[in-house]
Amino acid sequence: MYKHNHLSAKAQAAQAQSELVSDLCHGFLKSLLRELNKKLDRRLVQTFLQTVLVIIAHRHRNQGLLLSELGGYLASPKQAPAGTKRLSRLLHSDRWQSTAVEQFLWQEADKQVDAVRQARSTPLLVWDESVLEKPESLHLEGLNAVRSTKAVRLKRIKPGYFNPPGGRPIFVPGFHWLMITVLGPKGPPTLAHLQWWTTRGEQATERRSVEDALMAQTSDRWGQEVIHVWDRGFAGNPWLTMAFVHAARFVMRWPKGYRLLDEQMHERKAWQITRGKRSWGKRLVYDARRRCQRKVGIVAVDVFDPHHGQPLTLVVARPGQGREPWYLLTNEPVRSEEEAWRIVFAYARRWQVEMMFRYSKSELAFESIRVQSWESRLKLLLMATLAHAFLLTLLQPRYAPLTARLLRHWCHRTGKRSQETPTPLYRLRAALSILLLTHPPPLLL
Repeated sequence: MYKHNHLSAKAQAAQAQSELVSDLCHGFLKSLLRELNKKLDRRLVQTFLQTVLVIIAHRHRNQGLLLSELGGYLASPKQAPAGTKRLSRLLHSDRWQSTAVEQFLWQEADKQVDAVRQARSTPLLVWDESVLEKPESLHLEGLNAVRSTKAVRLKRIKPGYFNPPGGRPIFVPGFHWLMITVLGPKGPPTLAHLQWWTTRGEQATERRSVEDALMAQTSDRWGQEVIHVWDRGFAGNPWLTMAFVHAARFVMRWPKGYRLLDEQMHERKAWQITRGKRSWGKRLVYDARRRCQRKVGIVAVDVFDPHHGQPLTLVVARPGQGREPWYLLTNEPVRSEEEAWRIVFAYARRWQVEMMFRYSKSELAFESIRVQSWESRLKLLLMATLAHAFLLTLLQPRYAPLTARLLRHWCHRTGKRSQETPTPLYRLRAALSILLLTHPPPLLL
């Protein structure tokens, strides 16, 4: 009798946790659901919320975002056609557009910007680009040629192996992908905007027009309250011109071979300007990519933009031991070693957006979607994005006790790598999946 009561108490506690997670997801999406409720039938709004929870509970590397598959999880396996029809009606409804989800993400980004500023820090707006590859597809609306990032990774030369791959870049069908995230000096990122665009079909556009529109939107929204962080793919005169036009604060990774004007107004390459200059100081900095400490030196010099003559600062971080330095171009004032380190650490936070791209492609299976029409595909992608955004909110400090219990009871790991991971997003989704499948909340029944 005692053992039965003990098991019953544990089951009740697990069921309470499952219902708590469901309530947290509902609370996170409450404002968006309220807007959708004005345009859609209540049953379709409930399907929207259920789909987000189903993606969290069932999605993994071997199961994609297929309508028939998700429909089987929305209803029972015997009623899978009915569940698929419900989801299809939701995605193909003309009464709502994907812009509703985009606006919700902007509002969440506003909250994150305000929270970082209240903590007396400067919010970072990190931009990055990738591609969504559909190598086996031919008839999806809006397909265009994109350079395969998978092929780049597979063709990378590995020491000790013969016949290293080479040749020209490989292009496959797919879509271009732009992501903007909001970060503070520490803590999880917040998704601000995801946009997919193409150069073919009725939705054809150009890269510069897409980026210029987003730059204008972020400038109107936050002005100089944020610092834009850009990788080497954004380096060059077009982006500098755009930053100057919108009076944006920025930190940009500058290729070492690109030219700048030194203090004597001589045009030289970036590595030539700082060659022979002694480092201001050195620190042990944790390399998040290689998971090790590195002794990094730092130096900064005043430079000028060769096309506009605007004064800028070139901050160089030297990791040593034959590794390529970081050349960071910024319009932030850098007059001391501490200010230079602030620029380096701001750029180092950019690695979070790379992790988010990897998580979206591998764990949320963004590249497995087989919806033909452009707008319906955007809706499903953004619904999966909402699942990603909700998981990121659970990494906030206020949810630390709940996250610790979920990881301990539903996704236990003893490996050192798993224990030391600062943002265990993969384990957290696995824990939620087991919890929601073992003790489904009323919303999923």
